[in-house]
Amino acid sequence: MADDGAGDAVAVSELMTHDLSSLLSVADRDFLVRNNGDQVKIDTLKGKKVGLYFSASWCGPCQRFTPRLIEVYNDLSSQKESRDNLDELFKVRGIPHLVILDENGKVLTDGGVEIIQEYGVEGYPFTAERIKELKEQEEAAKKQQTLKSILASQSRDFVISKDRVEVPISELEGKTVGLYFSLSTYRYCIEFTSKLVEIYEKLKAKKENFEVVLISLDDDEESFKQEFGGMPWFSLPFKDNSCVKLARYFELSTLPTLVIIGPDGKTLHPNVAEAVEYHGIQAYPFTTERFEELAEVEKARKEAQTLESILVSGDQDFLINRSAEKVLVSDLVGKNILLYFSAHWCPPCRAFLPKLVELYHKIKERNEAFEVIFISSDSDQDAFNEYFATMPWLALPFGDQRKNSLTRSFRVNGIPKLVAIGPNGKTVTTEARDLIAIHGAEAYPFTDNRLKEIEAAYAEVAKGWPEKVKHALHDEHELTLTRHKLYTCDGCEEEGDIWSFSCEECDFFLHPECALEEDKENSDDQTADI
Repeated sequence: MADDGAGDAVAVSELMTHDLSSLLSVADRDFLVRNNGDQVKIDTLKGKKVGLYFSASWCGPCQRFTPRLIEVYNDLSSQKESRDNLDELFKVRGIPHLVILDENGKVLTDGGVEIIQEYGVEGYPFTAERIKELKEQEEAAKKQQTLKSILASQSRDFVISKDRVEVPISELEGKTVGLYFSLSTYRYCIEFTSKLVEIYEKLKAKKENFEVVLISLDDDEESFKQEFGGMPWFSLPFKDNSCVKLARYFELSTLPTLVIIGPDGKTLHPNVAEAVEYHGIQAYPFTTERFEELAEVEKARKEAQTLESILVSGDQDFLINRSAEKVLVSDLVGKNILLYFSAHWCPPCRAFLPKLVELYHKIKERNEAFEVIFISSDSDQDAFNEYFATMPWLALPFGDQRKNSLTRSFRVNGIPKLVAIGPNGKTVTTEARDLIAIHGAEAYPFTDNRLKEIEAAYAEVAKGWPEKVKHALHDEHELTLTRHKLYTCDGCEEEGDIWSFSCEECDFFLHPECALEEDKENSDDQTADI
């Protein structure tokens, strides 16, 4: 039972006092054991703050949290030193779970995991007052933020170079600094790093006052060393406590993240990773004014977009079919186009492909001016060839550099991705995949007008249906007429979409046909009685 999220770390599930002996002992045991086999009398814990740590060796989050807890335990120790019943008493619904009791056995918090993760030893003595104090300190620190207040700690006032040279943080003050949060094994971080290195080196060649500091989230030191060894900038030391604190301080929610700190030490932007991916060096110096300028440029680009402007680059003015024959981009002008970003190694891509192939044939049978273009993220030519052989449409050649510009232009952060281009070369939607999943071939040509027509047709289908019905299969609550993308009918156990009669509270669904059949029978019975 892995923990599926904690609430407020200082929320206390049971504001009551417990006797440690009654909690932890049983009739034939009045002791606990250490990992070396030593027995510890439970009575000796009286008068101490005690953490009840619910954990398991197979639990991934527990494995990651335990080293942090040990670190805090050792720091505090250096300053001074029936399971089923406990689960129920402390409402343990997931692990790791850490309940902290004070000297009198009173519960201080059942959010010990979150407190330890966020504050470490600074969270001691783990009271609500202490956590409130730390939060107030953080808010005050943000108002008075400097580069040194962000990066320095009580025991460290430096960052390190890849040669392990300690560089004083003071040498970075007055510069624009990017704090690069990264995980070396994460695909998107790997791809972003190469882009950032390119921009960094260009800015350095222009003698711009810019620096980057790696904030690594790696757990493995060898992975950290390998990643950092290929970077030309600075880093915080491996597993430095500030890495976790900074992730919390900047409310890290995605990777990669590149936080920009201005020359005055204040935060210029919480994450420019997407801007760097899309605009490259043009995003520098990452100011509000610069982003406003880029927004105007982007607006003008979209207004001037044609099929050839996005698919032609120099003498690369063609696509290929499955026979590797060239097809000129100019031959596709005036058609509805789907750009299909996909890869053989991607399970969701392989799952979506049959549906797209079916749609392709249905639309082609209507003699529509329509084509799909495969834009591959495969890692080698063989994988590309194997995957493309299952498709009836066109593709960019494998390794074609146009793929990079298309990925940036349409902000492709995950695959499969399906972008619809209209006959005039303008973007119709970047979410065509979702439209196909809901409406199938009926969504073509994916325009707003077509979607309005579909919605009107759906409304017409439901005209005259009751808003609520009662059904014998779910007599606890009335079932409400509701729109749903996909669901499984709890009556006939077949898949359904668009409309259902459902109970959201109980996660219960019926096809309209299943729900209304009984509703009609009930009405007929009532008529017969009359």
